[in-house]
Amino acid sequence: MPIYEFRCESAHEYERTVPISARDEDLTCPRCGARSRRRISAPRLSTLGSPAATLLDRTAASAHEPAVVDRIPSTGRAAGARTTTDPRHARLPRP
Repeated sequence: MPIYEFRCESAHEYERTVPISARDEDLTCPRCGARSRRRISAPRLSTLGSPAATLLDRTAASAHEPAVVDRIPSTGRAAGARTTTDPRHARLPRP
């Protein structure tokens, strides 16, 4: 169920999880009991906890704080070392 923001006539704001079928119904404020209407708000993508949300957060962060490097990262192996032990790979053409 989605989380909606509500605001009552006394300007109290709160959030509620409401079924989509009941999204247009007014609720009563938990603080004062006045009638509350649903507010239009942005979706909370960061609260999804999914890999897609994590990717969106990292992409947004890299737009403002890009990672700057001063050299090519090392691959952790010696220069010219082979990554395979299959002898057939030695006969393949090399760039």
